[in-house]
Amino acid sequence: MQLDAGKVRQRVEPLFRENFEKFGELGAAVSVWQNGKPIVDLYGGFRDARREEPWTADTLVLVWSASKGVGSACVLHALQEHNINISQQVAEFWPEFAQAGKENITLAQLLSHQAGLCALDRRVDVLDYGAVIRALEAQRPLWPPGTAHGYHARTFGFLLDELVRRIAGKTLSDYWQEFFAQPLDLDLWIGLPEKQNPRAATIYPAKSGKPPEPKQFYLDLAKPGTLARRVFTSPYGLQAVNAMNTPEIRAKPIVSFGGIGSAATLAKFYSMLADGGKFDNRPFFSEKTIEWMTTTLADGVDRVFQIPTAFSAGFMKDSRSAARRIFGTSRSGFGHPGAGGSHAFADPENKIAFAYVMNQMEQSLLPNEKSLRLVDAIYL
Repeated sequence: MQLDAGKVRQRVEPLFRENFEKFGELGAAVSVWQNGKPIVDLYGGFRDARREEPWTADTLVLVWSASKGVGSACVLHALQEHNINISQQVAEFWPEFAQAGKENITLAQLLSHQAGLCALDRRVDVLDYGAVIRALEAQRPLWPPGTAHGYHARTFGFLLDELVRRIAGKTLSDYWQEFFAQPLDLDLWIGLPEKQNPRAATIYPAKSGKPPEPKQFYLDLAKPGTLARRVFTSPYGLQAVNAMNTPEIRAKPIVSFGGIGSAATLAKFYSMLADGGKFDNRPFFSEKTIEWMTTTLADGVDRVFQIPTAFSAGFMKDSRSAARRIFGTSRSGFGHPGAGGSHAFADPENKIAFAYVMNQMEQSLLPNEKSLRLVDAIYL
């Protein structure tokens, strides 16, 4: 489908304004691209709760787990550049990973949340990278790898980062800057430089309200000892949303949930993925690598979320049995949401990319109606 930019804007803009007027948004931005070009870029509201700092075109904000899509792209690019297939075993490149029954886990299983490493038995600090990696190496899978999947909320970024370090010899944060952020002029950081701090919006925790869905997951999240609680508290630390607003923490390259950027940048990046892995005719990904992103590897009831989810190699997909589509109308759609309402995806079939970011979180780890009704409006 070919979008009419004017008509899409006419449909999206009133809904975006309603997010502020009726649904409690503080500051936010939305960006829609097609065929490598922006067709809608909207922003509004404020960067702070006092409503003293307007949200501008160059405002940056924490995108939480939307960072995982960026991290996964870096891993897949490293595999592509080193001629490594996702069917190969992780331990080929990371020998210490083979402990505790993990010797046969494949890259595909790890990238699609099937490795059973979503929670750690050792108590390690999220800011102690070396300790987290050693805990992952010693960790026994929580289920037989490949037999089920469950969202690796915090551990996933460490697994991605260590793979890039082992394969490419540099941190994932540096890899992102070298191969994507600088060549594509992308205003997104995994580890925000100090000089960029004045542009960053303050992120605010969700206000109390009606219990979010899925109900059982959120009940478990509040209950010590449950898998959900273990997953979202290991490695431990940075549990309080306000902790993420300090320049010292923003500067940390936390791949799982520490990416900071703009809606326009996220949409531009996904536009490259939606257009077959190229931008302005410059290739970044091969057809085979894009196929890894679009092909579902795990689909069914998620051990952590306790609802149907689906994953390709590093990206979230729409589950066949999900009640609500979140990645557009195409089965080829893929992307990654972030806690509280941020969302980004690529639709290769229609060469559409979408991103939504905000600073007032909702009680949701999956996309909510503030972004999803904008997605629906694109495809009308």
